[in-house]
Amino acid sequence: MNDLLKAALAAAERGWPVFPLRPSSKVPALHGETKCPRTGACAERHAKPEQRATTDPDRIRTAWAEGPYNVGLATGPAGLVVIDLDPPKPTDPPGTQSGAQILDALCQATGEQVPGTYTVATPSGGIHLYFTAPAGATMRSTQDILGRHIDTRAWGGYVVAPGSTTPAGTYTVTDDQPLAPLPAWLQVKLAEPPRIIARPAVTAARLPSGGRRASYVMAALRNEEEAVADAPEGHRNKVLVRAARALGRLIASGDLDRGEVEEALSRGAFAAGLKPYEYRSAITSALNWSISNNPGTRRTA
Repeated sequence: MNDLLKAALAAAERGWPVFPLRPSSKVPALHGETKCPRTGACAERHAKPEQRATTDPDRIRTAWAEGPYNVGLATGPAGLVVIDLDPPKPTDPPGTQSGAQILDALCQATGEQVPGTYTVATPSGGIHLYFTAPAGATMRSTQDILGRHIDTRAWGGYVVAPGSTTPAGTYTVTDDQPLAPLPAWLQVKLAEPPRIIARPAVTAARLPSGGRRASYVMAALRNEEEAVADAPEGHRNKVLVRAARALGRLIASGDLDRGEVEEALSRGAFAAGLKPYEYRSAITSALNWSISNNPGTRRTA
């Protein structure tokens, strides 16, 4: 029995549904929405990896017999909330803190603690902290809600299970103690993402003054909202992130108010069929990235 099959079966024995990832990759090996055959598990509608993950040892052996697949762990069905603490990226400014440092600072600021729990080190130098999800609560995956370089994986997401490998190394269990419940204070913070509401569109009376520049800015806001609203299924998140990054530059320059950008993008995302939990964190993260990567461009009066 190869090591990756062992890793998949070990996760399944814990009651954690798994699915194959491409060899040496973090990308699902299952077909995507645009190439869905609409048969089998996808007969009624496209089934995402989260829905096709399994703990059935026979199905797992059959799948992993086809190749050296990495192991994707469907966190929502597994009843898990995994806090993903990333290291700074090569493109980050010098002195950028890691997710682990930011979480530690959050604990100090709030006077709270994160208990010891099952822990996995990632090949990139990050950390996965595994917690059991609160009973009766549907926790969704988030991005940057707790701070930069801190994501969570619950419903709507997955993590790469220990034993999987990438060119950078192996996902390795560094603390095999029993899983701790997700602390209540973290549940509260994760359940209250930045408030972004799809309000009525900007009216002529609210347009900023400034001639051609103002006309250009408002046209950009309107066009990006329309582009998000018209994005086809399977490309909506990509279009939303691109639009947020484009408009983030206009927030950094002082031409647009962040609140109005959030509202416009939220309207577009809602019109495209995305749910609030799907577009809120994407908008927040993309705007944060764009603003932080366009410093010194703010216009003065």
